[in-house]
Amino acid sequence: MRAELQEIVDEFAESPTSLRLPLLLEFADGLVPIPERIDASQFEQVHECQTPFFSAIEVDGDGRVTLHFQAPAEAPTTRGYAGVLQQGLNGATTDEVLETPADFFVGMQLNELISPLRLRGMGAILARVKRQIVEHQSS
Repeated sequence: MRAELQEIVDEFAESPTSLRLPLLLEFADGLVPIPERIDASQFEQVHECQTPFFSAIEVDGDGRVTLHFQAPAEAPTTRGYAGVLQQGLNGATTDEVLETPADFFVGMQLNELISPLRLRGMGAILARVKRQIVEHQSS
C-alpha cells in the first residue's frame, strides 16, 4: 500500500475507538473542492453508496492520479472516507492505486463505528476509482 495511505490507516488503528469518528470527520472537512476544470459529465455515481456519491479521476502525463469526489454534506462518514482516499492516493501512480487492497479500510478499525452497509459502500468507491483508471488506460 502507498506510504501516504498506510500512514492514515495506522493513525486510525493507533487511535482510541472514541477518537476514530472525530478523526474521520476531520478528513470529511478536508475533502478537496472540485476544480472548475472538471465537468459534471466526468463524474460517475457509485450506486453501492447509500448516499448520492460521485467520483472522477484525472491522470496526468506522468501517470499520476488525482481523485475528485462529490458527496453531500449530510454524509460526513462517506465524505471522510473520500477525504482519506484523496489524501492517501492523490499523486499516486496508476499502478499504486490499482495495487491498493480493496479492503484497506479494515485496518482503520471503523467496523465498530460504521455499519457493514456503509463499509461496503467504501469498498465500492475504491473499486469505482480503479475501474475508471483501467478505462482511462485502455482509451
